[in-house]
Amino acid sequence: MPELHGVPNEPPSAPRHFLRRYAFSTDHKTIGVQFYGLGLVAVLIGILCSSFLRLHLAWPQLPLPLLGRVSQSGAPGGVITPEYYLSLMTLHGTLMIFFVLTTVPQNGFGNLMLPEQTGASRMAFPRLNMLSFWLTLASFCVLVSTYFISDGPPISGWTAYAPLSAIGSIAGPGEGLGQTLWLVSMAIFCAGSILGAVSFIATVLFHRARGMNWLRLPLTVWAWFITAILILLSFPVLLGADGLLLSDRLAGTSFFVPAGLVVSDQLLAHRGGSPLLWQNLFWFFGHPEVYITILPGMGIISCVLSVFSRKPVFAYRETVAAFAGIGILSFGVWGHHMFATGMNPYMTMSFATLTMVIAVPSAATTFSWLGTLWRGRIEFTVPMLFALGFVSIFVTGGLTGLLLAQPSLDLYLRGTYFVVAHLHLVMGMAAIFAIFAATAYWFPKMFGRMMNERLGRIHFWITFVGVYCTFVPMHFLGLAGLPRRYSSLGETRFAGHLVHLNTFISVAALVTTAAQLLFLVNFFWSMARGAPAEPNPWGAGTFEPGSSADKLVPATEPAPAAKPV
Repeated sequence: MPELHGVPNEPPSAPRHFLRRYAFSTDHKTIGVQFYGLGLVAVLIGILCSSFLRLHLAWPQLPLPLLGRVSQSGAPGGVITPEYYLSLMTLHGTLMIFFVLTTVPQNGFGNLMLPEQTGASRMAFPRLNMLSFWLTLASFCVLVSTYFISDGPPISGWTAYAPLSAIGSIAGPGEGLGQTLWLVSMAIFCAGSILGAVSFIATVLFHRARGMNWLRLPLTVWAWFITAILILLSFPVLLGADGLLLSDRLAGTSFFVPAGLVVSDQLLAHRGGSPLLWQNLFWFFGHPEVYITILPGMGIISCVLSVFSRKPVFAYRETVAAFAGIGILSFGVWGHHMFATGMNPYMTMSFATLTMVIAVPSAATTFSWLGTLWRGRIEFTVPMLFALGFVSIFVTGGLTGLLLAQPSLDLYLRGTYFVVAHLHLVMGMAAIFAIFAATAYWFPKMFGRMMNERLGRIHFWITFVGVYCTFVPMHFLGLAGLPRRYSSLGETRFAGHLVHLNTFISVAALVTTAAQLLFLVNFFWSMARGAPAEPNPWGAGTFEPGSSADKLVPATEPAPAAKPV
């Protein structure tokens, strides 16, 4: 493993053998790279699953020999069955949302840069921070193991809706041991995320450099700090709901299973539960989770746009207020995921109104980005290209969210590809573009070398065009009523004329996926042979060693928190 760029923050007397230095290190830079590496493995598995899904949707009878060898069940002869299609979808969604979009922007880049941007000598509670990574890794291993058991992987999607996820193997393949392991994996992930959030919050509150008051913090730090608060408040809800669902499965309780439920011609003995209770608990976590994935990216993009526009962030205080507003409002909109459940009309109006209101701070942040770009001396480096791509995709995906905020439209669009397109644009691809921007921007800080600009530009343009070719047509499939989660769309008679458009989407998705090989080549080649980086290669003005803002005195001991201005 190459040396991390910068001075280690562990004392010189610390053990220097391999395990202590790279595996069980308490150095925040090493932990950041560990989280990034875990996310890189997770995203490779996730996009492999999505590639199998798109191949099957375009050519349903195409045999995939690799699946026939790996899978214990569900893909006889390499042909994907409807149940195995759902299991691939479950793994793809879970890996991407939890182990990529939640982990890399927050725990990966946050660990790498938050202490340096606040002038802290280290992360608070470094051993808890280390434990956060190892719990996340354990959770990842438990999840992936579900694809190698005879019982079969879970098929309930990343939302694990009750009651089928609560009653065990009687519900069908994938609802036995595979679903139980999924719940165990999520419980471990929640515990690791909560420990990491405690370390982030304590670092910002108590380990800032002397003189680093609240309104001198970079927007990246504000984004990581607010995201850590969201994690600390929302993940315990998922952890509790996870425990209740496990209790229904293993202990015979009835939190989420209603009375009189008949499955496979058997009347279940459960009494008094409600599947809607699971939806309320899950989405109370689930909508803050949307902003847990996107807020760190918004902070990163604010930083990158400012650096390569050679201007300070436009409307800094208003942007901080917008970040805080997004965090607060994110806890009040979970009900818009449940418009189709027969919700009281007055509650529906309340959630619809709050969903529209949360667009205001998001729009304010977008205006801050545009103001930062206005009359700036823009340099179109690879980080800047991905930052501009983020703004484009975030705005495009956000506009479709305004349609889903209307209950009358949501009732029609909820179960269609329109939601798939919206989710992937605003939550998925926007966050991925932020990760690409941050990777190119902080690669010198991670490995002391520069990534190849030419390969980076080619990778950007193919990915940017491919994203729009993949997800914009999905909106038309959704408007036509094409249902999501179907493994074979050609069998729906009313949508037969849309099969060619779906094939186009699959080809675009596969081309975009293949383009990521350019990123991998660029990443690993640059790690070993990239041009050596200068201490501050981008001329950044954030408080990092070697930058032009390195004027404060880092605290060698935890300093009292600066008073808010």
